[in-house]
Amino acid sequence: MRFAPAAGLLVAALFVPSCAQTTDPSPSPSPLPNCGGGAPVDGQPNLTTQVVASGLDLPVDLQSAAGDRSRLYVVEQNGRIRLIKDNALQSAAFLDVSGGVSTGGERGLLGLAFHPRYAENGRFYVNYTNRAGDTHISEFRRSQNPDLADAASERLLMTVDQPFSNHNGGGLAFGNDGRLYIGLGDGGSAGDPQNNAQNLQRRLGKILRIDVDSASPFAIPADNPFANQTGTAREVWALGLRNPWRFAFDRVTGDLYIGDVGQSRREEIDIGLSSRRGGENYGWRVTEGTLCFNPSANCGTAGFTPPVAEYDHSIGCSVTGGYVYRGCRMPGYAGTYFYGDFCTSIIRSLRLQNGAVGDQRDWTGVLSRGIDAISSFGVDADGELYIVDYSGRILKVVPAG
Repeated sequence: MRFAPAAGLLVAALFVPSCAQTTDPSPSPSPLPNCGGGAPVDGQPNLTTQVVASGLDLPVDLQSAAGDRSRLYVVEQNGRIRLIKDNALQSAAFLDVSGGVSTGGERGLLGLAFHPRYAENGRFYVNYTNRAGDTHISEFRRSQNPDLADAASERLLMTVDQPFSNHNGGGLAFGNDGRLYIGLGDGGSAGDPQNNAQNLQRRLGKILRIDVDSASPFAIPADNPFANQTGTAREVWALGLRNPWRFAFDRVTGDLYIGDVGQSRREEIDIGLSSRRGGENYGWRVTEGTLCFNPSANCGTAGFTPPVAEYDHSIGCSVTGGYVYRGCRMPGYAGTYFYGDFCTSIIRSLRLQNGAVGDQRDWTGVLSRGIDAISSFGVDADGELYIVDYSGRILKVVPAG
């Protein structure tokens, strides 16, 4: 992703394996069978957006807790999580960690994920850069007031040194297997000068997968692809990523969709099929999309998993990964993956069917009107889709008319 140090200004390049289908006692829930936002609409209706909240300060993520239809949580880059309750933005922050967060450019409070059993245990996880600019993955807990977190409950799971100020990644998500996945960029600068993304000894330029329930601060799942390989970071699930700013799991299939921000020529969407059980190498810095990067020609691509979609910088310059629609309001769009671009606010979609990508569409004309910069997407407890506008608004995708 490419963030700005202040709203409205676009600056240097920033942010965006497959998920194993395992038997876990606490998998992420499937979408609820009925709709909280209205009756289902047959077919594939025309789409539009409606503003849900405005006045936010540099929002970069939107999440919901399983089964909770009344609350949405918006991550503000400067270190606060804001609560939208019953469609109204609350004045009090759900969590404020701004005192411990470095901000500006691509740093800040960047990601949020709720434990699949959040309703029972009150645990949630955040991804932020600390005052030194290094990545912290921390657990917090809800307070006795369900609208407020306990700011004193922080339990640090992981610190990752960041050699430069950009390409911090930032995404967090629980897979359908109940494991926590963490997206980290290649460490920054330009061109991955330390070759982190291809180095299995480093966490940078990777998707990591950890078990937050079996040990403290976490356990390495035994089925991680490099768990038994000496000399590697055993948390690694997938590698070869430049800046996986936003990624998400298909609630039904368990497939992992990644928006990986490019260098100067290509933005890409990668998919990790659940059947592969991790270990994908998406190619960076050898390749940028399907193009050779280092070396600039005749690069070897054997063993790489190519992107399923890409576009060049005449169209956009910083892909924002989205979600596979699994809501119930618009069942005709089930299985459709929506994504966008931070720089140009394009919105596109595709569908993965029988291992092939098709039904690619451009929604920019109807869904991007009035949006300055798409920093993220989100879904609510019903699986309905939202767009996060970095200028301070949250919009819901709804049937037109």
